[in-house]
Amino acid sequence: MLLVDGRGTPLAAELASASQGEVNLIEPLLDNRTSRRCPKRLLYDRAADSDPLRKRLAMRRIELVCPHRKNRTRPKTQDGRKLRRYKRRWKVERSISWLFNCRRLVVRYEYWNHVFAGFLQLACVFTILKRF
Repeated sequence: MLLVDGRGTPLAAELASASQGEVNLIEPLLDNRTSRRCPKRLLYDRAADSDPLRKRLAMRRIELVCPHRKNRTRPKTQDGRKLRRYKRRWKVERSISWLFNCRRLVVRYEYWNHVFAGFLQLACVFTILKRF
């Protein structure tokens, strides 16, 4: 999981097993951010379409902007105006591709998580240094 700002600069990275749901990993990622400010909005894909997550983020004063799942049975919680911001999600995908310039992250050679997390943080630092 990767948290970036509006310009694509990495703010936080979190490792977890593949068996956990992404909805459960968003809040620990927000807790591990490097900036003091809490984001106003969080852009995410359809995997985060969860009403309990929206309520928990609303308690933190964070607006979740993500499209609804196609099989959603409950009434929609947002209209198309808020989803216009979703067009800017390409900045997140661009940041992930910057991290994938490090081959060691694409092909996971490390057995231990702490070694892989170290290389992930190092790649984030190099990405930040290239931007400034």
